[in-house]
Amino acid sequence: MEKKSLLSTKEVSHFLNINEKMVYSLISEKGLPATKVTGKWLFPRHLVEKWLENKTTNYPEPTQPLPAYHGLLIIIGSNDILLERLISIFNKTYPDHVAVFGNLGSMGGIRAVNKDLCHIASSHLLQEDEKEYNFDFVSSEPASPVLVNFCRRQQGLLVAKGNPEKIFSVSDLGKPKVKIANRPQGTGTRLLLDKKFEKAGIESTGIKGYGKELRSHMDVGLEILSGRADAGLAIKAVASLLGLDFIPLVWERYDLLILKEHFFEQGVQLFLGLLHEPEFKKIAEKFEGYDLSLCGKMVFPKQVEKKENEKSKEIY
Repeated sequence: MEKKSLLSTKEVSHFLNINEKMVYSLISEKGLPATKVTGKWLFPRHLVEKWLENKTTNYPEPTQPLPAYHGLLIIIGSNDILLERLISIFNKTYPDHVAVFGNLGSMGGIRAVNKDLCHIASSHLLQEDEKEYNFDFVSSEPASPVLVNFCRRQQGLLVAKGNPEKIFSVSDLGKPKVKIANRPQGTGTRLLLDKKFEKAGIESTGIKGYGKELRSHMDVGLEILSGRADAGLAIKAVASLLGLDFIPLVWERYDLLILKEHFFEQGVQLFLGLLHEPEFKKIAEKFEGYDLSLCGKMVFPKQVEKKENEKSKEIY
């Protein structure tokens, strides 16, 4: 049975094994993630789980932390066509090193980097404020990952050439005859789609194809190209490669997350260095829907910058 992405107050109380009155106290006093919709509190499950994890004391260290770098660069997280090309460039440019990728989605990448199971995680998780990406999903502890931008990329709805089902927005995915191709739980694309459904007032469980999960953006595109689905959320690059029509929804920030203790390891630095090379930029220009204006730059949470500025004012 698929987990619900949004929990009610009663469901959260069962999940945390507390009474409902205590839930309200946790919202106001302990920062339990919640949002009020039509007068009722709703709780994004993934944020509740993250909140609970961050509140855990005596958190167990990994039994086998990532060993010292010896030529194998491990990257885990969100699937991206341009990232795959960069991994290929890395393996071609540095034959004494090997970069491997585990496609576990954005949340899988964040879990892996927090557990010290990889050198780099890739993520594009939209925050609840819908203004920033990734910051709220990583640990606030001093050992939290460094975030380096890989790109900004355009996400939208992929539909067949000519748009035969006349799909122009997420609301149109609720039409009785429309079947979608979906991404797995824990991916940034699935989180974005669920947020869009929530805003449109659409019950996702009633949408045809919602439960069929595909591992990559390209798989979504191929499902639509073959006629097995009418629409799906994916990046613009896939639409242009497969000759599909594209209805733009958002430009999102796609980041690389790196634990500080691994940031200056040889493989990580060689990989990040390729972001500034002409070969990589030429390849990026061949794809539609990418913006490299932030590529290779370290990004910081605005709320952290604000706190630091406030501290500076207090000092002076």
